[in-house]
Amino acid sequence: MRLTGVAFLFVVSATIPALAQLPKPTGDSIVSPDAKLDPLFKRSAPIKGGLTEGPAVAPDGSIYFSDIPFGSDKGMILRFDPKTKQTTVFTDDSHKSNGLKFDGKGNLYACEGSDEGGQAVVRWDVKTKKRTVIADKISGKRFLAPNDLVLDAKGRIYFSDPRYLGTEPKEIDHKAVYRIDTDGKVVEVTREVEKPNGIALSPDGKTLYLADHNNGTDRIISPPDPNAPKPTPGAMKIYAFPLGADGLVNGKRKTLIEDFGGGAGCDGMTVDSKGHVYLTVRNPKRPGVMAIDPTGKEVAFIPTGMPNQGPDNAVGIPSNVTFGIGAEKNVLYVTIDVELYRIPLKVDGHILWAK
Repeated sequence: MRLTGVAFLFVVSATIPALAQLPKPTGDSIVSPDAKLDPLFKRSAPIKGGLTEGPAVAPDGSIYFSDIPFGSDKGMILRFDPKTKQTTVFTDDSHKSNGLKFDGKGNLYACEGSDEGGQAVVRWDVKTKKRTVIADKISGKRFLAPNDLVLDAKGRIYFSDPRYLGTEPKEIDHKAVYRIDTDGKVVEVTREVEKPNGIALSPDGKTLYLADHNNGTDRIISPPDPNAPKPTPGAMKIYAFPLGADGLVNGKRKTLIEDFGGGAGCDGMTVDSKGHVYLTVRNPKRPGVMAIDPTGKEVAFIPTGMPNQGPDNAVGIPSNVTFGIGAEKNVLYVTIDVELYRIPLKVDGHILWAK
């Protein structure tokens, strides 16, 4: 079923139960306690499992995001227009894209995962829809499953490479963060992490923030096998790595958050103009977007689901975040379950347009 280029007016009613009954946001200097999540998109395509992910703001202010299914169903990259509130399909074969980012020229960069995905970092020409693989290997070995990315001021691409899905052979025996330089060279940034996921840079480019989200398995099965032993999760932490003038780690890793209350941790993240880091917390006990300062202190929390849910069939679980630009520079976009939302804040985002 070919959908590329076809516009859809998707149903935008929220599937989060009792959206109006969610706890109020906290952190009045960041977000009004009366601010509400605005539902924008809900999956209607005939694909199964997975989640929406990787929202990224384009230079024209539109929001591109991934819709990732499991297995043989093809993923999509979608485009939300804040002016019309319509969502259209940019491509109906995303090669299982996850994290997305734009540069200042309007090129779209994507991390493509495993589970019948591209296992690469690619660049899309938004006008022609031409897809170009930038890198899919380091030292001749195929990446595990590129997950999330951030560009620095020089246009270098930092990305995380965990593995959560798929049966593809693993050519690399460790998880790591890599950087693709502007000449195409791939360098390892750090492997001092169990399972890297969300990634961001501080506004001054001197700190790399990283989510360690070790769910205990490299192959999530949907639906889960009730007879199989449950995986044992590992680190659910937030790290800060100091970067030197060369953009590589030049000091001791700091742990900003040790755990998230005994459940799942952070997926994606972004930063604002004041240096706060916004974390998508997937813990069913307290799902939402947590804002922390550079020391790891919580300064705000935006609930996206009801608290104290059980681990099975929890809803309102966020995956990633980005800020808008222009008139929406203080608007935070959040992918939740298989949906897209936005909420106004009292601070502006930090969007770095690498030239």
